[in-house]
Amino acid sequence: MTHAVTETADVGRVGDLALNYVRQGNRTVLTQSRCCSPWHFSPPIQLDDSACTYTPLLNPSGGLVGGDRLSVRATLGPDAHVLFSTPSANRVYRSLGETAVQTAELTVGPGAIVEWIPDVTIPFAGSRFRQTIHVTLAPGATVLLWDAIASGRVARGERWAFTSLENEIRIVTASGQSVLERYALAPSVHGVGRAAAWDYVGSLYLIGDSVDAARWKQLDAQLATILEARPGAVLGGVSEPAVPGLAVKLVAKSAPDLSETLDELWQAIRLTLWNLPRPALRRY
Repeated sequence: MTHAVTETADVGRVGDLALNYVRQGNRTVLTQSRCCSPWHFSPPIQLDDSACTYTPLLNPSGGLVGGDRLSVRATLGPDAHVLFSTPSANRVYRSLGETAVQTAELTVGPGAIVEWIPDVTIPFAGSRFRQTIHVTLAPGATVLLWDAIASGRVARGERWAFTSLENEIRIVTASGQSVLERYALAPSVHGVGRAAAWDYVGSLYLIGDSVDAARWKQLDAQLATILEARPGAVLGGVSEPAVPGLAVKLVAKSAPDLSETLDELWQAIRLTLWNLPRPALRRY
């Protein structure tokens, strides 16, 4: 009797989502788009009467498996304003060999604003995941970027039980200077250091050369106050990178602590920089 053998390299889907936006009057509109499974295209949504348009990133497959290669590429024209988010957590399933890979490339034109606020990534026990997020900013452009991971399916006792997780965030400014965050975790081999006592880890970057020094100082104080409001439940800090902007790193004990802290940080940033409230996005 013969048995079919499936090579791990043949497992997984290759999905690409490409989006181009331009500013037309007081609106940001999508002018070109292309997607292939497992990405599902969803038309942008105007949340209010500002120029900001919201694009939900939808993957109906429910998560990533080993061998998946998903990419998002978005280009924003001058003065466009786009918010990207996801309706639910990004789940990464167990893999015996292949790594699930997700990449995002955001090109932000002069005076444009991009907000990248996905839900948390949950790496299941035994999963292998690699993510890169690269942002290129033109003069006057601004990026608000949030990225967070869970230690695993906490309710099932899968804390820090994934096989590997690699992450890279690079933001290149118009001056050519950049911000780079890069880490690789293999908990069963090297542990996770002091993060072991926490269930969630988050990074927030707010980078742009159109904000004056006094406004950055004001925001720095506001964000620090928010981070200090949950002692024992959230631990974090605000720093000034080598480019104009702020960087926030935090750890949290629970999903509500993480999401509520993000909501408050996001609200403070939007009100201070653009006089806009935090949008109430629908979650599933």
